[in-house]
Amino acid sequence: MFLTFALCVYEKKYMKNCLNWLLCAALVCVLQSNAQTRVPQVGVCTSRSNDALLHNAGYGYIEESVQKLLSPAIGEDTFRLQLAQLKQLKCPVKACNVFFPGNIRLTGPDVNEKQVLEYVEGVMKRAQTAGIEVVVLGSGVSRKLPDNYNKDTATGQFISLCRKMAVAAAPYHCVIAIENLNSTETNFVNTLAEANAIVTKVNHPNFKLTADIYHMLKENESPAELIKAKKNLVHCHIAEREKRTAPGSTGDDIVPYIAALGKIGYTGRISLECRWDDMNKQAAPTLEYMKKQIAASYK
Repeated sequence: MFLTFALCVYEKKYMKNCLNWLLCAALVCVLQSNAQTRVPQVGVCTSRSNDALLHNAGYGYIEESVQKLLSPAIGEDTFRLQLAQLKQLKCPVKACNVFFPGNIRLTGPDVNEKQVLEYVEGVMKRAQTAGIEVVVLGSGVSRKLPDNYNKDTATGQFISLCRKMAVAAAPYHCVIAIENLNSTETNFVNTLAEANAIVTKVNHPNFKLTADIYHMLKENESPAELIKAKKNLVHCHIAEREKRTAPGSTGDDIVPYIAALGKIGYTGRISLECRWDDMNKQAAPTLEYMKKQIAASYK
């Protein structure tokens, strides 16, 4: 009888140990699976009118324009109507670009700080209401240096203003992400390295970095700059170099940059900001190309 009892106790302990082992093994599998699926989501910078097309092609989101969706210049009735439209989208709008209109200055002697910060607060308030998480600060005209304006002076002025913009954005839980723009579009902050340096000096959680790979290509900037910018990078734009065509249309010049993103484990969004010959025909194969490059870089 004692032997039978001992065997029962042993069997229960054995079964408990087996169960614990199986649970641990299952947990490891889940964690490994999650790690494998943590790759960048791919979307498109375009009008939300392309929602059905992009959803059918498999894209994850749309990046719209601040000027079309969030600008304080848009009437409240129109904004409310657009909010209702956003709720119907299958590809949600999660980011916006074209932050400032050209008549609002961000550098030079004519900067109106009060105007800038009031505008930022108006955009951020609407961004929170619309569920927008990132607003890209490109705005090449607004940040362009006036003729003969000292670059060092402008840089200090811009950093101070961006820090105040970040403070204004913080209550609305939206991140402003400065974007590098090539020298054919503006004369200020033309490389990812320069943009990253500004983000580092602003040093605020609501002011981060968008890496535009097309502009990096135009400025012959190395993919290694993406690795250096790991700490600040929250968003990406991408297109081929020569004619700003969709990735994979004419070559593989974006491949080393995707590889660099994989190396740093970047898991933010990648927006195709490109020119389409025919989005209806190109959307699906372009996404497949992007998925192929991401899969190769995120092993």
